Amino acid sequence: MKKRKWFSMLLGTTLAASLLAGCGNGSSSGSNNAGSASEAPKEPNKKVEIRLMAYNAESTRATYLKLLEEKFPNIKVTFEFVSLDNFNNVLNSQLQAGQGPDIIEVGGETRLLANAGYLTDLTGEEFTSKYADAGLTPYSVDGKVFATPLQSWYEGIFYNKAMFKENGIQVPKTFDQFVQIHKDLAAKGIKPQTMGAQSWEPMMKQSIGLVNNDFYSKVENKEFDQKFNAGEAKLADAWLPSVEKWSRLISEGILTKDMLGLSYDQALDEFATGKAAMWESGPWAVKTIMEKNPEFELGMFPIPGSSEGPGWLIGGPGSALAINAKTNHKAEALQILNFTATEEAQQALIKDNAGSSFLKGVDVNLGDVYADCEEAFKAGNVYAPWTAAWVSGNPIVEGYGKSLQEVLAGIKTVKQALEDADKINDTMRETLN
Repeated sequence: MKKRKWFSMLLGTTLAASLLAGCGNGSSSGSNNAGSASEAPKEPNKKVEIRLMAYNAESTRATYLKLLEEKFPNIKVTFEFVSLDNFNNVLNSQLQAGQGPDIIEVGGETRLLANAGYLTDLTGEEFTSKYADAGLTPYSVDGKVFATPLQSWYEGIFYNKAMFKENGIQVPKTFDQFVQIHKDLAAKGIKPQTMGAQSWEPMMKQSIGLVNNDFYSKVENKEFDQKFNAGEAKLADAWLPSVEKWSRLISEGILTKDMLGLSYDQALDEFATGKAAMWESGPWAVKTIMEKNPEFELGMFPIPGSSEGPGWLIGGPGSALAINAKTNHKAEALQILNFTATEEAQQALIKDNAGSSFLKGVDVNLGDVYADCEEAFKAGNVYAPWTAAWVSGNPIVEGYGKSLQEVLAGIKTVKQALEDADKINDTMRETLN
């Protein structure tokens, strides 16, 4: 009970109790908790309902979900989308009640969920061995696997190729060049970059892109994340030079206060309709962009660093699928995860949400949109410390991102934003201990 009490406190403080609406047991009949991925359901002629709660929209899983329907006629997968801003609070309230979905899409909160006893240990399942270690590490605790990865995720800077060509703009290879093209475009009356800063995510990710280039790329900083987890290193010390350099986008008027009122969808629309030359996001946005503007010449480049190089993308292993430890349909849930560990399922996932696969032997052609990212991909320059290494990743980056919103509003300094993140890390570590 002690673990569940602190988990409720950690994940349940940011949102109102009204988010508890809709909590219910995702199953009422079918097999018991015993079983493995190879077992057949207890009642093969009766459909068993599996509830899958996710923070990525159903459209990003459409082909995969259709495939599950075809492969498992005895299983009805009910897809329940909850936006990322509400996800942890809604999920936690259900898990606290001993209910929750059968299958959970997890990310940076995996270790917290596993430590709280909410996830099924998948270590002994044969399908886990089909994934590369890089895809399993973010979802493992003390050598035990608690979730298996879907496709990788990554974010870079989408840009309007036609607009760049018309204005003689080249893809930047350094951060100084990145800043300069904003100024050059603005001088021509073109909005250089749009950002849905109503969300705490985009500034958080873009600033860490420069940290990847200027900090994590150095051999001497290889062990930083482990020291950070242990409380032996601070972001306010290590990251400050990089984040202060990134904050030129704020101090030089490139990112503006009015963006705090701009949503993700509004920023996407501005970019897709040619009202801005650049926008940071990932492959999940491509379909919507092209639907809004079928003639759009779309490209993506990595976030550049202080020195010329291939640049870095924010990302790595994306979300994963875990099984609720209290599911009434463990055998069926394991069947779904077992099938997900096939090339057929992986290609179906990638079709609606482009990314590489962590399933061994699966090749993916990402296409021309990402041609400018090729060197970064080849160099392995894709990293997000909060999912790859940090024990309490999601709460830390959420706090950091929200503090950056205050930096944009002129309320806080960059150093204070990093200190806020350090305080959250300290609090989480003390609570876990």
